Amino acid sequence: MEWTVATDHAGTRLDKYLAAPDRLGSRSRAASALERGKVYLNGVEATLADAGRLLVPGDGVRIWADRPGSARVRPRTGGGELDVVFEDDRLVVVNKAPGLLSVPLERHPGVPSVYAQLEDRFRPHGKRRPLVVHRIDQDTSGLVVFAKDPAAQAYLKEQFKRREPERCYLTVVYGRPEPDTGTWRDVLVWDEKALIQKETHPRDPHGTEAITNYRVLETFGRASLLEVRLQTGRRNQVRIQARLRGHTLVGEQRYVFGPDQLRPIAFPRHALHAWRLAFMHPDDGRRIELEAPPPADFNELLSRLRRKG
Repeated sequence: MEWTVATDHAGTRLDKYLAAPDRLGSRSRAASALERGKVYLNGVEATLADAGRLLVPGDGVRIWADRPGSARVRPRTGGGELDVVFEDDRLVVVNKAPGLLSVPLERHPGVPSVYAQLEDRFRPHGKRRPLVVHRIDQDTSGLVVFAKDPAAQAYLKEQFKRREPERCYLTVVYGRPEPDTGTWRDVLVWDEKALIQKETHPRDPHGTEAITNYRVLETFGRASLLEVRLQTGRRNQVRIQARLRGHTLVGEQRYVFGPDQLRPIAFPRHALHAWRLAFMHPDDGRRIELEAPPPADFNELLSRLRRKG
């Protein structure tokens, strides 16, 4: 939402302007938006201290309603540490915490996984085991889908194969990609020995196409917050594609280049969060749209970078 202050609103307090019925509708909502960093005045973030600022004609006022890191944490259903965002008789969508595997790995038998948590959740109800639809990396947080029956699994997996689901991530990278919006296209090959993706030439028979759309949401001196949308879903796709362009993810340990001094921002994992997910439901084809706010560590990183400018 964005407005340009007209002459008849000259001298109006910012919070009063925001509280108008055709804007936020109340002073309390205006104060909340200012407190949570959702308001921009002439392109600069306004705070609660700016509530009494008097507007002049031509001022630009913008509300960034879904600014990452500004949402209040909402309670979810689910037992223990399992954060269930959506569930019915056919499928379940979980907001995976960083550090959890999506699915157990033979080489890491003792590492907790969302799959094991769902098994524990289903067991008392005599339900079947969860069925894997897709995965995200261990240190990536965010939305993951599991099916509850083979037909739902096949229906959902076919959507991912056809590249139909909307998969939107947030990531913090070093530098600022140029231009501010664009598409990354690469041919990648998985190295089975090193267990990493590598760039390869277009004629490599083992190569697979990787396509990511990106948009710069915010910049902070040495780093930028990006929204990335996957057209393809290759393993470690965002991490390697950003690295190939000199924009290593903050906290990245595997896809890096040069000495550690080039990556001075402290963060215990790669800064990547599966933020939004949309797909068609296997029962009736209705569109399911889900969102998971970034976890506390990601929000703390954004707050720290915003303070430093």
